[in-house]
Amino acid sequence: MKKAVLFDLDGTLLPMDNDEFTRVYIGLLARKAAGWGYEPEEMVKALWKGTGAMVRNDGSRPNEEAFWSVFKANVTARTPEQIEGDKPLFDRFYTEEFHGAKSTTGDNPEAARLLVRLRGLGLRLILATNPLFPPQAIETRLGWIGLKPDDFEYITTYDNSSFCKPNPDYYREIMHKNGLSPEECVMVGNDIGEDMVPASSAGMDVVLSTDCLINPGGLPVEGFRPTSFGQLFEVIKSL
Repeated sequence: MKKAVLFDLDGTLLPMDNDEFTRVYIGLLARKAAGWGYEPEEMVKALWKGTGAMVRNDGSRPNEEAFWSVFKANVTARTPEQIEGDKPLFDRFYTEEFHGAKSTTGDNPEAARLLVRLRGLGLRLILATNPLFPPQAIETRLGWIGLKPDDFEYITTYDNSSFCKPNPDYYREIMHKNGLSPEECVMVGNDIGEDMVPASSAGMDVVLSTDCLINPGGLPVEGFRPTSFGQLFEVIKSL
């Protein structure tokens, strides 16, 4: 029996088309930020550059620091001091206007039931969502499927993480912070490249949730225990 189950969020617990979700989310943020004095096109470019800095983070600083340092350096419409003062506005966006992106996601009433059943087995639950967002954004997305942060023992966010998917060190950092060994963990995700391959490289067992499968490289899925969401409990229990 494993000790901990790590769950991806987008496309695993929360059904979605990532491209459509990102398109709508970025549009909402750009329109809101325009009212704060940002030039929308410049802000979006800076946002993507900051995101790239987080993805390339080597563990030397939190993702939050990596993002804002690059974001500030690529925005001319606002000074670095003004951007620092705007951070609460961005956080508030994720608790308010961000809900407009819910239309691009699906319902998953089975998610809460699955977590309850797994806790009943004594398993520790960790939300291993790519830490590109502040906690407010993750709490909002969890709420769309009737979940809350308290449903998990640990959640990766951009302020508590120094790596991102698909770096295997992202998974190693989770284990280190939670006193877990690879043999004690199973990672459940829908993305071959971001979830299955790097978690396997970190020594974890993996289970591929196929309902919103992402496999742009066309890799064979058989070695990743491909499983529909409704069958996850039995597969995880058997490990």
